[in-house]
Amino acid sequence: MRTHDVTNQPPPLAGYNTFDSDRALSEALVREGAGWAEEACRALGELAGGDEAQAWGVQVNANTPVLRTHDRYGNRIDEVEFHPAWHKLLDVAISNGLHALPWRDTRAGSHVARAALFMTWQTDAGHGCPVSMTYSVIPALRKQPELAKEWEPRFTSLSYDQRFIPAPEKSGALCGMAMTEKQGGSDVRANTTRAEPANGGGPGAEYMITGHKWFCSAPMCDAFLVLAQAPRGLSCFLLPRWLPDGTRNAFHIQRLKDKLGNRSNASSEVEFNQAHGWMVGEEGRGVPTIIEMVNHTRLDCVIGSAGLMRQAVAQTMHHASYRAAFGKTLIDQPLMRNVLADIAIESEAATVTMMRLARAYDAGRDDEREVLFKRLATAVSKYWICKRTPVQVGEALEVFGGNGYVEESGMPRLYRESPLNSIWEGSGNVIALDVLRAMAKTPASVEAFFAEVDLASGADARLDGYVASVRTDLTDDTEGIEGRARRLVERMALALQGSLLVRNGDPAVADAFAASRLTGDWGHAFGTLPTGVDTGSIIERARPKV
Repeated sequence: MRTHDVTNQPPPLAGYNTFDSDRALSEALVREGAGWAEEACRALGELAGGDEAQAWGVQVNANTPVLRTHDRYGNRIDEVEFHPAWHKLLDVAISNGLHALPWRDTRAGSHVARAALFMTWQTDAGHGCPVSMTYSVIPALRKQPELAKEWEPRFTSLSYDQRFIPAPEKSGALCGMAMTEKQGGSDVRANTTRAEPANGGGPGAEYMITGHKWFCSAPMCDAFLVLAQAPRGLSCFLLPRWLPDGTRNAFHIQRLKDKLGNRSNASSEVEFNQAHGWMVGEEGRGVPTIIEMVNHTRLDCVIGSAGLMRQAVAQTMHHASYRAAFGKTLIDQPLMRNVLADIAIESEAATVTMMRLARAYDAGRDDEREVLFKRLATAVSKYWICKRTPVQVGEALEVFGGNGYVEESGMPRLYRESPLNSIWEGSGNVIALDVLRAMAKTPASVEAFFAEVDLASGADARLDGYVASVRTDLTDDTEGIEGRARRLVERMALALQGSLLVRNGDPAVADAFAASRLTGDWGHAFGTLPTGVDTGSIIERARPKV
């Protein structure tokens, strides 16, 4: 029986272009040197915002991976079964070069272009994990030229080949990584997995690996970089799923993790029982060898978090544009406008920082100062932007009220994803201490970081005063600096974001950022921007075009 009419419910946000609707991203693409990729970003954005691709994201999270340890006859197979939508998502990502663009196209701006494409493809965070690891493995793999010669063409292929067969028989391959163990976590030097030389040992040589990994994401990949204790210390190895003779390597999946979020991605516990691996880099230098892979995946943590923030803003702005309460649409309510503008500012600050960081990976090819800048800025940005994401996404969810707590709104999935990047590749304390280590070991990186910040010197008195106070923080109480490392890194991040916005951002956004984040005229929650901020301009800039 008909009891009522459904009114005052917003339509779904669908059929929009995720790239064209993101002015901060599209402007940064050109500014940071990758305007040549506009059409590729626009085409991917059209697909990403469409009904079909958005449905794939829903499907892969509702139908999570299934582990098949044995076949029907009792043979060990260690395979993971995915929903067909997972393969469709990966096919789009790989064919668009999200895993390989900078290694295939070395023109200026290729890392920037790839970052924009990765952020534009806002469909599902889980399948981004194997994409990110495959992108990140190349710098580490190149430390062993003969292995790179064999594997790099597979890892950079634009063909997604989902078949579980030996890599030489495939049209393209994916790579994962496995570093952490039960007893050590981030303390990888506590690893107990052993690697014994099969015939002589040394860089590029074959080793027999026995042990375990507590976290191994995307175990369906074709090969993995792993850390293990060789006779001369912790070393890095390339461990393939299949051996050169066409038999399966002794790579055994014990179980899949039952996780808070990122549920479409199969994260696993694995064991190696005399598995074959080939050493990458020098024996005993496993951490320095794999660190470039870690740095590139940290960049992707920043990209992923900026993407989650943008998705939250787009969904929230759309909802508030249609939903009415107390005689006005939400987007016209003064207090709600404060909230919406505040979360939009956080999103834009993350985006401009992420894109400038990506440019450092491009410019670092032939500019040592950019190498120094990215060394510090990657860790600083990873810490702060990933830390801000759960708070910002949670505030966005609240705009929906009870509807935002319901799975069909899509907001719970965003919220579950939001803490991940702050944990992956170093949680908050690990990253903050890494910043201190970088400053102590490479003082020139501090100079490069502040040289970038100082490019805005004189443009805004509030920023100038804030930067001066951060410099003071770096020199005061050096004996107790470790205990206040988080606060120091936070302030460094805000100084960098403020500088980038003042130089390059929308004037209303830059002014609001300085007025709230840099002067102390801000509360302890979003929606506490000071009087005088141009919330109207900020909101209109952030609204998705439908």
